[in-house]
Amino acid sequence: MRVLLALGGNAMTAPDGRARPEDQIGAARVAMRAVAVLVADGVDVVLTHGNGPQVGNLLVKNEIAASVVPPVPLDWCGAQTQATLGFVLMNTLDEALRGLGVHRASAAVVTRTLVDRDDEGFQRPTKPIGRYLSRDEAAVLMEHGETWEDRGERGWRRVVASPEPLEILDAEAVRTLVEAGYVVVANGGGGVPVVREDGVLRGVEAVIDKDLGASLLARTVRADVLVIATDVPSAVLRFGEPDAEPLGRVDVRRMRALAAEGHFASGSMGPKVEAACRFVEDGGGHAVITDLADIQDAVAGRTGTVVVPSG
Repeated sequence: MRVLLALGGNAMTAPDGRARPEDQIGAARVAMRAVAVLVADGVDVVLTHGNGPQVGNLLVKNEIAASVVPPVPLDWCGAQTQATLGFVLMNTLDEALRGLGVHRASAAVVTRTLVDRDDEGFQRPTKPIGRYLSRDEAAVLMEHGETWEDRGERGWRRVVASPEPLEILDAEAVRTLVEAGYVVVANGGGGVPVVREDGVLRGVEAVIDKDLGASLLARTVRADVLVIATDVPSAVLRFGEPDAEPLGRVDVRRMRALAAEGHFASGSMGPKVEAACRFVEDGGGHAVITDLADIQDAVAGRTGTVVVPSG
């Protein structure tokens, strides 16, 4: 069995959201203990991850140093965090596997994802990233070509495009490593967004939704199961209401209908539901939205929100 496991940003930070190096290493240790159990069971695992807190840290450094050195572009931030988190995940996975008496090589691939330069997101950036700044602080960064919006009392915030992921350009390298027996970490943060212009690839200032990127990677590497690990046991109908209902096993047609009814917030559960549906509709076995507590049951489809083919 081949499983694509997508780790949410919470899996790489402390429970209170802190993202110091020691917090990230500690959180990775917890996540990789769950992954090691799958690997010990003989499952082929491909890992991907969020990188919001880590990119956020780099953006703060950009802001502080903007009057001294040019800000690092957003695609560079994505590539840097892919490499850093890949390094941390490999180290902590090796540690967890040694504890189980298992040896399995791992590799991290800095992964590019193709997007369309004509995607409407580039015409009207709407994805907020980073922290709020004063007008004067934001003005320094706008001089470097960034787009910032006045958000009222809280201050100004940067907005960027969030284009549709079209192709995982380094998928062949990922597949080759998986088939050679490696546990592979790839496509972190949805991938480093690139466009092709006159046959040449170049990075762009954008953020790809990590869950949609995970779904595309899962389909590309021919995974049997997509597990989207988050900080809740399952998706919930009527979230926040007295009659809230955890959602268990559901076929993809009904899941689409529930999403159309507005059950899943666009900024949180919505992209996870969309990613799960895309994977199953494109021939995947099943997709699961859950936490890491019972990862073996999740892979088997026995816990969490399990999206299966219709009919």
